Amino acid sequence: MHQIWQRLKMKRRLPFPGWHTLFLFVSTLGLGMLVASSAASAAEAVAGQQPMSRPIAQIFTFLFLMLGPFKIIAPFSRITKGTDAKFTRQIAMRATLFASLALLLAAFLGEKILSNFGIPLPVLALSVGIILFLVALKTVLEQFAPPHSEEIAGQALTPTMSMAMTPLAFPTIVTPYGIGALVVFLALSPDLKTQLTIGAIVLVIMLLNLTVMMLTPHIRPLMGAALAILGAVLGIIQVALGLQIIHTSLKALGIL
Repeated sequence: MHQIWQRLKMKRRLPFPGWHTLFLFVSTLGLGMLVASSAASAAEAVAGQQPMSRPIAQIFTFLFLMLGPFKIIAPFSRITKGTDAKFTRQIAMRATLFASLALLLAAFLGEKILSNFGIPLPVLALSVGIILFLVALKTVLEQFAPPHSEEIAGQALTPTMSMAMTPLAFPTIVTPYGIGALVVFLALSPDLKTQLTIGAIVLVIMLLNLTVMMLTPHIRPLMGAALAILGAVLGIIQVALGLQIIHTSLKALGIL
C-alpha cells in the first residue's frame, strides 16, 4: 500500500505529458480558423466576385498566408543550423531585402503586364488558385514521404550567403501565388491610398518574416512537434483556400 501511495505522489509531480504540444495544436487550429475565415472572404474579392468589406483585415490575412513566416521557419533552420549569430543575422536581412525588392518590382510591373496582355483578373486569380492548391497539396503529401537519402546519410549543404537569394527569398518567402495575389489586390485597389495600405501590409509581413528568422535559433529546440502540427494545419488551410479561389474564379468567368 505504501508503494502504491508513493507512485501516486510521483505521478502528481510529473507534468501532463505533451501539454505544450496540445496547447500549440489548439492555438494553431484557432489561428488557422480565424485566418481561413478572413482569407475565404478575400478569395471572393480576388476573383472579383464581391467588394472587400474589411479590406485591411482581409488583405493582411490573405497575404500573410501567401508571404508570411510560417513556411520560412523549417528551411531557415536547416540552412543556419550550426552557424553563428552573425551569419544568421546577415542571411536573414539579405533574404528579407531580396524578397522586398522582388515584391516591389512585381507591384510596379504586374498591373501593367496585365493590361498589356489583356489578362482578366479572374484568369489571374484562377492561376493563383491552381498554383497555391498544387504547392500546398505537395507540401501536405510530403509529410507522408520517406526522408531523403541525404538526410539519412547525415549530409547537409554548406551554408552560404547565396542561399539568401535561393532558396530563402525565392521561392520560400516570395511565392508565385503570393506575387499573383499581390498583383490582383493592387489591380482591384480603387485609389492610391488603398495601394499604399497594401504596400504597408506587405512591409509589415516582411518585418514579421525577418523577426521570425532572427528568433529561429532560440526556438529551434521546440520546433520538432510544433512544426509538424503547424505545417499540417496551415497546409490543409492552404489547400482549401486554393480550391476556394479556383471555384470563385470559375464562377466569375461564367464556367460554373
